[in-house]
Amino acid sequence: MPGTVGRVPAPPSTVAGALPTPGPAVGPPADRGWPETPLGPPDHWDPALRAVVDLVFSAPMPMALAYGAQLALIYNDDFAELIAARHPDAFGRPAAEVFAEVWDVPGVGDVIERVYRTGEPFLEQEGTLPLVGDGPGPADHSVFIRGYSPVRDSTGSVIGVLTVAAEASQVTRRLQNLSELASALAGTLTLDDVARVTLRSAVSTFGADQVEFGVDDGAGWRLVRRIRGDVLDEADERLPPLWRRHAADSPAPLVVTAGSGTPSFAGDGQPLLRSAVDRHDEKIRALAALPLRTATLRGGLTVGYRQPHFWPPAERALLAASAELVAQAAERARRFETQHGTAQLLQRSMLPEHLPDLPLLRIAARYDAGVDGNAAGGDFYDAFALPDGRLAVVLGDVAGHDVQAAALMGQVRAALRALALSDPDPVPVLAGLDRLVASLSAEARSEELFVTVVYGLIEPETERLTLASAGHPPPLIRRGSPGQPGTARYVDVPPGVPLGLHGLRSAVSVEFPPGDTLLLFSDGVVERRQRSLTDGFAALAGTVAGSATGDPRTLCALATGAVPGSTEDDVAVLAVEHASTPSRSAGMEVPAEPTAPGRVRHWMTAQLNLWGVPEQVVGAAVLCTSELTTNALLHAGTAARVEIDLSPERLLVSVADSGTRGAVAPARTEKLSSRGRGLGLIEQLSDAWGTDPTVRGSTVWFEMMIPARAGADEQPET
Repeated sequence: MPGTVGRVPAPPSTVAGALPTPGPAVGPPADRGWPETPLGPPDHWDPALRAVVDLVFSAPMPMALAYGAQLALIYNDDFAELIAARHPDAFGRPAAEVFAEVWDVPGVGDVIERVYRTGEPFLEQEGTLPLVGDGPGPADHSVFIRGYSPVRDSTGSVIGVLTVAAEASQVTRRLQNLSELASALAGTLTLDDVARVTLRSAVSTFGADQVEFGVDDGAGWRLVRRIRGDVLDEADERLPPLWRRHAADSPAPLVVTAGSGTPSFAGDGQPLLRSAVDRHDEKIRALAALPLRTATLRGGLTVGYRQPHFWPPAERALLAASAELVAQAAERARRFETQHGTAQLLQRSMLPEHLPDLPLLRIAARYDAGVDGNAAGGDFYDAFALPDGRLAVVLGDVAGHDVQAAALMGQVRAALRALALSDPDPVPVLAGLDRLVASLSAEARSEELFVTVVYGLIEPETERLTLASAGHPPPLIRRGSPGQPGTARYVDVPPGVPLGLHGLRSAVSVEFPPGDTLLLFSDGVVERRQRSLTDGFAALAGTVAGSATGDPRTLCALATGAVPGSTEDDVAVLAVEHASTPSRSAGMEVPAEPTAPGRVRHWMTAQLNLWGVPEQVVGAAVLCTSELTTNALLHAGTAARVEIDLSPERLLVSVADSGTRGAVAPARTEKLSSRGRGLGLIEQLSDAWGTDPTVRGSTVWFEMMIPARAGADEQPET
């Protein structure tokens, strides 16, 4: 058509699977060049922008990029047909000018601007959209499928909105699926997330019998697949995918096309025979292999059928467009995981590796990073035994979510230990920390070093607790009988002022008899937007008081979810229970071997029977532990450790792994990463359970109460 968008011969583009070319594989209308558009010369483009432009012009459906703050339109021929007489003048102009007559209609301009502003995708399955006609006013209303997805550059910043729109019909069903894929990928963080979305979408969109997704992994490749007909429940979808590793020279079509950057299409045969791992691979007769190529990632996507399939051009184009979207999402995920790993490493060096193991003081802590889990936070906790037998406990909060906040947190925690070992009384310790923060603030010439902390000493022999605070929320003490709801009260600690402000601080001493549990927490536990702080404190106290147990691990899990709503702040809690009698504990290292769950069952059964645990508790506990052990070995891919702790009133079991896949988003107690069956078992058989994300992996635990008069009465083994 006259004035059509030019298609300029060029080397293969990213849509074809090669690395981004020096210039785009397409061009603007013949009467203008790229420098005359808001995008500027192609050699100055961000690689992510170049990939999106290639995607727009190679797409087999109407597609446009609204670029920059002005939302300047860059579109393909099919989109040009939709806007009719507005083309070619519309190319490179702000969308609000091109569609001035309808821009203020609800559901038009406001939607695009919201996607650009918030970075959240929008999809409307079917709706009326007023189109501009040749005259001054809007044309007739038509039924359209619309999808808008944010476009991000290599730094993660939103630089535009990708628009897909077409009249609703059976022909556009796959277009709708492509829009849904773009929307779903926009919300992914990790490669596990990208894999789940990609596999689910490809099976649905193409009706494939088998789909595989893979990326480079050091010297080799890791791949994950989905078989059509796999029955996955909600719990399964939350699990990390089961990745398989392939050597660099594997004959698998995905590896070959990922390495070469060249797509391949097999219409009939046995394309997976040389690399088949089971009968599912052997049954595939037709296979499309698409490369995933970006500046920092190599990978591939395969779509296979058990019947001959000859890949028409429109379907190949749709596969290429899907692969381009997946490649961009995978690159973002790879970058996120790298940054997250750095943050984890920094956090690991700041928090204690192990908490003290004392006969009558049971200790647990939990830390959830705020924001998106992609930065080291400033909250910290610590607990350490002093030479005189007292236990020092501390929880603090350094303002910020960056490396500077984490570094200051590490300095404060290290200084506190040094001061406490010299003179452990709370007031002198906080005075020393006050001088440290003031000195660091003067050295940095900054008045923004904001640190709050609560520090205390627990004396089991005298049953006393001494606390002092520097502007921190007051600690909470739970008191109650085993198996019964208790009471919870905040300790009336003089609040003081944050560290570095040279304020006067005083300590308070309260009773801390056996049966009590102390809970220290950061303000992220109780603060929520559009909720009063008073409501947050009341919700936390009510949740802690309503617990049937004072076990510190249980209270930590309950505390982090006590106040409804999400928080962008870090969340840290530390709990210490003064037990009436010593508990018994044992542990077992579980190797990553198929026979490991059976060995755990035998060991745990023998240990619990030796301790005299009631038979019904033994059976339920062993069954739940076996499920959790299997889950840890399959889905974390690492060895695990099982620990059991028995007191007269309850049995506590935890299974810890050192894997990190699937644990980027802050976990909550209701999101147990277990199989659907394991999840149901623990909910039915345990009295309390939860997951504890850590910088070293994750720990899944459960607690079972011991029936009255059935607890073990022997002294703990030494």
